[in-house]
Amino acid sequence: MKLLYPTSLRLDPSKLEGFGVNLQSYDVKTPIPEDHTDAEVLITWCNSPDNLKDASKRLTKIRWIQSLAAGPNDVLNAGFDPRKITITTGSGLHDKTVAEHALGLLLVSARKFHLMRDYQNDGKWPGPLGGPQPDKEPGTFNTLEGANIVIWGFGNIAKMLAPYLTAIGANVTGVATKAGIRNGYEVCAEDKLPELLPKTDALVMILPGSDSTKDALNAERLKLLPKHAWVVNVGRGTAIDEKALDDALASNEIGGAALDVFATEPLPESSPLYKRKNCVVSPHAAGGRPRGAEALIVENLRLFLAKQQLKNVL
Repeated sequence: MKLLYPTSLRLDPSKLEGFGVNLQSYDVKTPIPEDHTDAEVLITWCNSPDNLKDASKRLTKIRWIQSLAAGPNDVLNAGFDPRKITITTGSGLHDKTVAEHALGLLLVSARKFHLMRDYQNDGKWPGPLGGPQPDKEPGTFNTLEGANIVIWGFGNIAKMLAPYLTAIGANVTGVATKAGIRNGYEVCAEDKLPELLPKTDALVMILPGSDSTKDALNAERLKLLPKHAWVVNVGRGTAIDEKALDDALASNEIGGAALDVFATEPLPESSPLYKRKNCVVSPHAAGGRPRGAEALIVENLRLFLAKQQLKNVL
């Protein structure tokens, strides 16, 4: 059995030895070489859309695809059929890095580091942002302590992020498709958003990309947020109506937005979001470093060869 692993990630092939598998590396930006189209297992990471589309047509013997991304959108969009091929994701590999990035964006939002940088770029002392300041004044978001933070999309990343926020003193509430208590945090169903959003200081979006989540944060829901509230998105860009968000930023209907993901990436240079003083643009940098990838591949390879249930099956 031939397994193709990507050169886009430093994997130690010696850790995959001993399974009686023919290991072959491949370039994720170019078509799969003809002599490797008989592969039965494909590991994907940062593959170009053209590479995956070509692979979906030419790799006719593929039985299992291990994506190292948190979600399988790129694999599915390329045409691979999960009804015919076992597809497993990298869920769990990005929890710590994305949670840390979200925490960073929240701190930037509250402490206004982006505005300090603007002053610095202009060669000016950011005096208005320093000196004596009111603390926890109503209608402001300048600290995480005591802030009401809503995490919309309460999966593994949220479970990693929530304790960080609690340790600082924030009040954390989750939102998901189903209500309940997860890891000790109250998680409300989405029908509670009209009650939650008006009391929110920061809304953290960690929704997956799907038809059901497209434009989940729309103009109607943006209007429910207080004028000082910030939106942080480390999930998928399609979950926010970017036109409605830009309108809210331009009219100061919300405090600001710190975005790591966008509907189109890279974000087009024509996007007005670049020019908004109250918007922080992050280049899809929250993940990008799957931790424990080799261990997941090894475990799933062992399970696959034993014809047992794999981890993170789509």
